Amino acid sequence: MFSKILIANRGEIAVRIARTAREMGVRVVAVHSRPDAGAPHTEAADEVHGLPGDTSQETYLRGDRIIEIAKACGAQAIHPGYGFLSENAGFARACADAGLVFIGPPPAAIERMGDKILAKRVMEAAGVPVVPGWSSGAGAGGDAAGDAPDDGIDAIRAAADRVGYPLLVKAAAGGGGKGMRIVERDHDLPAAVAAARREAGSAFGDSRVFLERYIPRARHVEIQVFGDLHGTVIHLCERECSIQRRHQKIIEEAPAPGLDPAMRRAMGEAAVRGAKAIGYVNAGTFEFIVDDAGTYFFLEVNTRLQVEHPVTECVLGLDLVRLQLEVAAGLPLSIRQEDAVPRGSAIECRIYAEDPARGFLPSTGRIQLFEPPVGPGIRMDAGVRSGSEVTVHYDPMLGKLIAWAPTRDAAIDRMHRALTETVVLGPVTNTLFMRDVLDHPEFRAGRTHTKFLEEHGIVARAPVPDARALIAAGIAALETSADGRGGGADRAPGRRASGGRTVDAPWAQLGAWRML
Repeated sequence: MFSKILIANRGEIAVRIARTAREMGVRVVAVHSRPDAGAPHTEAADEVHGLPGDTSQETYLRGDRIIEIAKACGAQAIHPGYGFLSENAGFARACADAGLVFIGPPPAAIERMGDKILAKRVMEAAGVPVVPGWSSGAGAGGDAAGDAPDDGIDAIRAAADRVGYPLLVKAAAGGGGKGMRIVERDHDLPAAVAAARREAGSAFGDSRVFLERYIPRARHVEIQVFGDLHGTVIHLCERECSIQRRHQKIIEEAPAPGLDPAMRRAMGEAAVRGAKAIGYVNAGTFEFIVDDAGTYFFLEVNTRLQVEHPVTECVLGLDLVRLQLEVAAGLPLSIRQEDAVPRGSAIECRIYAEDPARGFLPSTGRIQLFEPPVGPGIRMDAGVRSGSEVTVHYDPMLGKLIAWAPTRDAAIDRMHRALTETVVLGPVTNTLFMRDVLDHPEFRAGRTHTKFLEEHGIVARAPVPDARALIAAGIAALETSADGRGGGADRAPGRRASGGRTVDAPWAQLGAWRML
């Protein structure tokens, strides 16, 4: 096992990886931007190094600087988390060239699955069902198909007629909904292709697009896979990720409700075949869409640890980060396929600093008070605390709230209570909106799909502070008025320096808040 690793990430995922590594006796190195100095992920590490700059481009996306730090401090491996450099084949290759282990899949697997068109061709050859579509022209490396600059709109229109409307125009190097357009009729196709090419070129430096049949009201079901360096590949069951806004998941659960056992088995076997076809190692996720008829189609592979991995951990009793470290160190997988049997039900809600009532606009500022819920079956993976600043530089996800219970109904009830008890004073969050989703009878019945929010017209309500929040806000205001700055993260609860002496701070009155 490694003696020291560097975590090339921030926020809750960096805290979560550090926790497991330190439990395993592995020393942890954290990196941080200027705005993240003193952030929770730096305190979760044994060693901390600053990255000069504020933005992601200046800091967490600077693979060269991160590798230099790793080599200088004697780290043997780099864990990329998710986002940033996690699916960057060039960074994975640079780690290997520097004598560092990249805790993830081989660069070739990242490269092949990063090109959505090539990925579809590889999966189709491996016997994995893919969504009918069209692509043309030479792609990355000369072996991937995608639209070429000389693919005129007439040729694309003819292909669209064969695929059938409605259809999707998608970016070959896409992700997160970027470079994707839904086209309902032929008249709208030229503008959609042009817009998708522009957006894809700007976001990924690759303007190739392809066509794919659009499946309305589809379920989004994914399979967690794991491979080791000894040729073993298994799947760790499925997750339902259909509750989305702007193509971004916000609520996930495991296992997927109402999935036929035969289909569950077939999807797992298909994911394993696909993983073996690309020589997959470490953690990865095969994403599928399921239509109304119960037919599943391959969508893409995420070549990294997923945001929603905790629900899989909860129902299987596993630590996926531990498995990642063990596999990266050359150890064989410590779990067999027959051992991956889910128990109970787990739901994850992503807590964002955003205002659902204003079109989910990000909400920034200081978190005056952060109080996560506690109780049996409740887990909070957070990257903030009281006093943290939410800035414009990074994704506004504050953390992930997970609830486990013996049944799905009990897990929903437990999650609803946990959301109610989650206190974030300062930036607006989406906790009330997610409670409204959980309250919907169709969600309770397990009848979810990717257009769930739009179809059921779940409209965000403006949050109304309860008595607890009002008292806590008053306490925060008293602290702010005392020194003009507020209670920072470097202050001990209940005591604060003022005018050269230590005095009782209003935070000590939180006992009254807790009693309400």
